[in-house]
Amino acid sequence: MIDLHSHILPAVDDGARNIGESLSIARAAAHDGTTVIAATPHVRFDYPTTPEEIRRGVETLNELLVSERVPVRVVPGAEIALDRLRELEVDELAAYGLGGNPRVLLVECPYRGWPEELFDEIRRLRSAGFTVVLAHPERNDVVQRDLARIDLAVASGVLIQVTAGSLVGEAGRKSRRTAEAFLTRGLCHLLASDVHGPGVRRTQLGAARGHVGDDRLARWLTEDVPGAILAGGELPQRPSETRSSGGRRSLFGRRPTPG
Repeated sequence: MIDLHSHILPAVDDGARNIGESLSIARAAAHDGTTVIAATPHVRFDYPTTPEEIRRGVETLNELLVSERVPVRVVPGAEIALDRLRELEVDELAAYGLGGNPRVLLVECPYRGWPEELFDEIRRLRSAGFTVVLAHPERNDVVQRDLARIDLAVASGVLIQVTAGSLVGEAGRKSRRTAEAFLTRGLCHLLASDVHGPGVRRTQLGAARGHVGDDRLARWLTEDVPGAILAGGELPQRPSETRSSGGRRSLFGRRPTPG
């Protein structure tokens, strides 16, 4: 499996507090069946994480995992808050690309309230050639009451990432019900752990994969789509959908250019 949302880097945000916790997360992920995990620390005003900090942290952690013989590879990324998103230029945003793909951005969905400017930002990013992955909207209180917000987001080209713990019930009944509704309505594109520590929002990706109830769809959510993001390729057709004449639809727009 490929996990494209984690807070595995030590001492940069509210995730792993030290390298020991990072190693524990990686070992748990490997035991769960994950082979690649994206380090996606918060990028917001209280955690002004830089691309260089992420790059150095990923390099150091990968060296440790090799020496400790943990069969997990860490790739770079970031979870960007909407308020920071507006402050960053296109070339700056590309440096935070999810999985090292400069055309894909993981954008944080708040837990409370719906940011009305979100669609304006999505349009701005799409016009610059980015694809937006919206992190854990199933935990948002407005979305839990009105799924139409996510219908509109997906129709505009946004990919939806559901947290594994939500699907297995660790984030409460509302989050679980909303996550299941996303699956039923074809509104979920990735499952990810959003793991913050050995005992905080655990990996759970294997359990969530089993909860999907359809092996082909579970593989699409945890291998095929995240694999396409890493490779910079095309988004494979969702298994339950009728294939188009080409069999695939485009995941990415044009490559962003500085400016």
